[in-house]
Amino acid sequence: MTNGRGRPRDAQIDAAVLEATEEALDTEGYSGVIIEEVARRAGVSKTAVYRRWPNRRHLALAALADRLGRIEAPNTGCTLCDLHECLVLITNAFRRLGTGTLAQLIAEGADDAELREQLTEIVLEPPRRAVHRSLFDARRRGDLRDDVDLPLTVDALSSLVFYRLLLGDDPMDPQQIEAVVITLLRGVAADAGALLREFAEHEVHLS
Repeated sequence: MTNGRGRPRDAQIDAAVLEATEEALDTEGYSGVIIEEVARRAGVSKTAVYRRWPNRRHLALAALADRLGRIEAPNTGCTLCDLHECLVLITNAFRRLGTGTLAQLIAEGADDAELREQLTEIVLEPPRRAVHRSLFDARRRGDLRDDVDLPLTVDALSSLVFYRLLLGDDPMDPQQIEAVVITLLRGVAADAGALLREFAEHEVHLS
């Protein structure tokens, strides 16, 4: 990776700054992402941060991209297990965005088409792709009806995470997520009873 003058960027500085930014998001939310403080936490100069990210918005988005980009869809072969774990991973990732972070970024993007596009790609798409992957695998196994609209089902599941986050409510706990997934599967599964039995057996083996 190089800067505008062609000099190689120091990957260690990049990593230290992103880690410091994620720590700021975890503890104080978006309002805590202050370039001077992030530089201090990372042990680098302000100039080093500004050379890479022109403002705190770009820095926060880079940190979110680093964090949310690591979300991977589980693939155990147990549909309810996979969807449950998928939503738990997404919920935990968003729980660590920091209080009000997503709402503040969305507000800043109200009149900024470029920021809205970045938010969609960085914040919304990684979780949606993970859920879609799990649903696609489930349909391929025959666990879902052939006529299920996968994008709509993805929205039905992932939107609950965003809804709670935007309103400032506590994120869903694993038991609530399980109830949501079961409720949805009753409508889209080829045989919901079989999936519930499979889930119960999977839980017994894990206990």
